Amino acid sequence: VTQVLLFHNRHRGSESHEPTSTRLLPLDPDALCREPSAPSRSLPGYAVGRAELLAALLREWLFVELFRACAESLASEHASRLLAMQAAERNIADRLAELNTTYRQQRQEAITAELLDVVAGFEVLVTAGDRREKSRRDDEGESEG
Repeated sequence: VTQVLLFHNRHRGSESHEPTSTRLLPLDPDALCREPSAPSRSLPGYAVGRAELLAALLREWLFVELFRACAESLASEHASRLLAMQAAERNIADRLAELNTTYRQQRQEAITAELLDVVAGFEVLVTAGDRREKSRRDDEGESEG
């Protein structure tokens, strides 16, 4: 094995993520030199051998890199799911508003139709009553004459 690459999703803002790769091994000495050193006036002391210290630091660094990649992938996944859920919530709210509007319109149409039926029925009753009254007056007029 000449190199070890770690592939994962990197979270980019609130709306996107991108697949990315990180080279774990071999270590890039230039990248290590670019890292800022801890502010100190003296060099740190250690009680173990250099090889043991390097192996322990390498294990810790690998653990941190793997953990960071997993955390970024998880953050990216959760952000994508959150955006999908928010979009679904907006769609539900829009659809609910449309359905409420349709319901109110149909209800108003039903009420209007009922009122028209009542008014038409009243008109029929009034007209029938007027006819009966006129017919009765005509009958009374004929019987008098």
